[in-house]
Amino acid sequence: MTESTPAPMVSLVVPVFNEQESLPILQSELRAALGGLDHEIIFVDDGSTDHSADKIERAPNVRILRFEKNTGQSAALYAGIKAARGRTIVMIDSDLQNDPADITRLLAEISRGADLVCGYRAQRKDTLSKRLTSRIANFVRSRFTKDYVRDTGCTLKAMRRECADALVPFKGMHRFIPALVRGAGYRLIEIPVNHRPRRFGQTKYGFGSRAARATMDMFGVRWLLSRRLNYKIRDL
Repeated sequence: MTESTPAPMVSLVVPVFNEQESLPILQSELRAALGGLDHEIIFVDDGSTDHSADKIERAPNVRILRFEKNTGQSAALYAGIKAARGRTIVMIDSDLQNDPADITRLLAEISRGADLVCGYRAQRKDTLSKRLTSRIANFVRSRFTKDYVRDTGCTLKAMRRECADALVPFKGMHRFIPALVRGAGYRLIEIPVNHRPRRFGQTKYGFGSRAARATMDMFGVRWLLSRRLNYKIRDL
């Protein structure tokens, strides 16, 4: 893809970390879901140690960014978003738990006037402990940052290209995309999306000490939003 190539309508950003079994299936599903839609797919290989990069089928509308080492989901999403050329940017996981068939529904909401469309997993296919932990974290984060989004952990989102300017690169950013975008004055909505059981391996971006980090991040994002510049240029 050269600089003179017209920008596609849609850019899909797919963070990848050790998902070699999932990628061929994902690409097949993306082709079926997107049909004749003018799009590009940006796979961001987050330092995979398996053969993930080799499993990505090359095509004129497929781009691959490869990190030297594992840096995290926020870095992978941010790098992909910054590299995206489409008018609308869609984010989707590579582990097959997000359903590509939902992408057209997100895009339809963008065409109706939404700036950011967040999917929420109405019927989560996770363990009970993971669902409860996520529900509590989402409840606290939603009210503290005032994003009022019930499931920010769902990667499946679509946003207008302009919304990318509201994002700030930091570890954990991906959980606060709605707060940052809403805080910049953009309109966001949520829609229910399909959630599927994991087919291969285990969660790559795990919980670990995420609760403590997420709590610190919440305070940081709350401070950042309170200090955001807000001005308009007067007409002459």
